[in-house]
Amino acid sequence: MTNYIPKSQKSDSIKELINEALDILQSVGVPLPAGLRGLEKMAMCFLAVAGVTKSWKEAKGQKENRHLKTREIIKFINENFEENISSGSYDDIRRKHLKLIVLADLILNSADNPNAAPNDPTRGYTLNGEFKDLIIFYNTEEWGIKLKLFVKNYPSLNEIIQRKRDLPKIRVTLPSGHILDFARGGHNQLQREIIEEFLPRFGEGCEILYVGDATDKYLLKQDDKLRDLGFFELSHDSLPDVVAYNPNKNWLFLIEAFFTSGPMSEERIIELKKSLKQCTAELIFITAFTSKMAFKKNISNIGWETEVWTADNPDHMVHFNGGKFFGPYSPNNSQ
Repeated sequence: MTNYIPKSQKSDSIKELINEALDILQSVGVPLPAGLRGLEKMAMCFLAVAGVTKSWKEAKGQKENRHLKTREIIKFINENFEENISSGSYDDIRRKHLKLIVLADLILNSADNPNAAPNDPTRGYTLNGEFKDLIIFYNTEEWGIKLKLFVKNYPSLNEIIQRKRDLPKIRVTLPSGHILDFARGGHNQLQREIIEEFLPRFGEGCEILYVGDATDKYLLKQDDKLRDLGFFELSHDSLPDVVAYNPNKNWLFLIEAFFTSGPMSEERIIELKKSLKQCTAELIFITAFTSKMAFKKNISNIGWETEVWTADNPDHMVHFNGGKFFGPYSPNNSQ
């Protein structure tokens, strides 16, 4: 972590928290102001809106209905960060210290009346729900993968200022070279990791026959090839997130991207097996997680005779049933 304010007169714990706040903002592409005082005030305003005084796990935002008006932000800063800012400085909060974070849509300037003027007293500042869901992982082993997924899906203010194009989409290159544009979102980013990281490692030679998108359930579908394999109708409610086929081994990969929906549970497997009873390919059931930590939290829901892959450890898989592959490992084992 960069030491942004090494000369601050504040206590070490507060200085560390301010440095962490600035590290988060820079990590997600918010331009930082020049000067020690400007850095401190931006960080303290961010911390106040988030309600963080000790740990990032304390953060609350839009989903928790935390909304602070500018004078409430000043009060929070004075009470928690060794400051004595005048309540009459409330306009600086809006015009200076929160301006860039609000422009980046990481903090929302909200009001009961969306047409309210900027200085309307009903306005309160709150963390964007997705941003809050990211920062609670700061200083944990999941931070790296969560940040990676967030910045791939969320345009940074630096990028917007530079007027980069195609920001609203996640561009995914299939093994065939075909390019898909997904809508932004954590689930779709995990699908990108499956296509670009998992399949080249563990599904060599696979062709993607189906992949959905949050806004387009049938973003890609190879109807003729699926029909030839005896796949169920694509209007079915229980489609896996990604379906890929290896013609050399006659394996059909049924992959769930665990983000908001469930993993390959026993019930899910039974459901898919019934739907695919006419399928001529051998079925492989896989759950993909963003991280080992996310996998750990859901391990009790994983069905037997399935595979688990995590995006933060892309070279490895977990097999749920040891007997099939039980035996010694050697340095030459690649799969």
